Amino acid sequence: MANLPTVLVTGASGRTGQIVYKKLKERSDKFVAKGLVRTPEGKEKIGGEDDVFIGDIRDAESITPAIQGIDALVILTSAVPKMKPGFDPTKGGRPEFIFDDGQYPEQVDWIGQKNQIDAAKAAGVKHIVLVGSMGGTNPDHPLNKLGNGNILIWKRKAEQYLADSGTPYTIIRAGGLLDKEGGARELLVGKDDELLQTDTKTVPRADVAEVCIQALLFEEAKNKAFDLGSKPEGTSSPTNDFKALFSQVTARF
Repeated sequence: MANLPTVLVTGASGRTGQIVYKKLKERSDKFVAKGLVRTPEGKEKIGGEDDVFIGDIRDAESITPAIQGIDALVILTSAVPKMKPGFDPTKGGRPEFIFDDGQYPEQVDWIGQKNQIDAAKAAGVKHIVLVGSMGGTNPDHPLNKLGNGNILIWKRKAEQYLADSGTPYTIIRAGGLLDKEGGARELLVGKDDELLQTDTKTVPRADVAEVCIQALLFEEAKNKAFDLGSKPEGTSSPTNDFKALFSQVTARF
């Protein structure tokens, strides 16, 4: 166990976060894993072990215990819109989406991520990996209309804050997330939402999780930001050289 890096993944009970947590646990020869979740239910959902902390990222003090003594932080927290009750799909039209009170993107994706970055910086964390989303270059993106939350605008504000923080970082702006098998596709990195104009703008959550973990292992991933997509399964060889993948990225933001 000598000097293995301790890695905290936040949003560890979320759909992508729990994959990162599991992968870190599986690679106990390389990492000491920790998770942060918001509720006791979230903790139970991912196994309820002592290395899972409960805290609210909107309350800076509540996440301090989780961040103490870590070497790297993987941020996978996100505001989640909910469908407004009463939608009847048989009547046509589109469902309306809302955010729970206090759980808007401004509080979760901006204040909550800023709190994590500040706490990590104060604790001397050596690398922060932040998973964001493609679409942030377009203020009129439809996702911003969901619950009037401006989710991509607040996410991008947090990304910029991280890039300016002075802590080494990797910003992964994932494309549309798929619940498909990981390790079966060629992954593509891009910039400035250019991948959104292509048919390679989606990526399995498991591959996003793998890229998070690989980013912790390669200097080539540090102080870089990139969009992440993939080619359809079976059309090309799956990515396995992550050093080469990160080396393609030149953008700092």
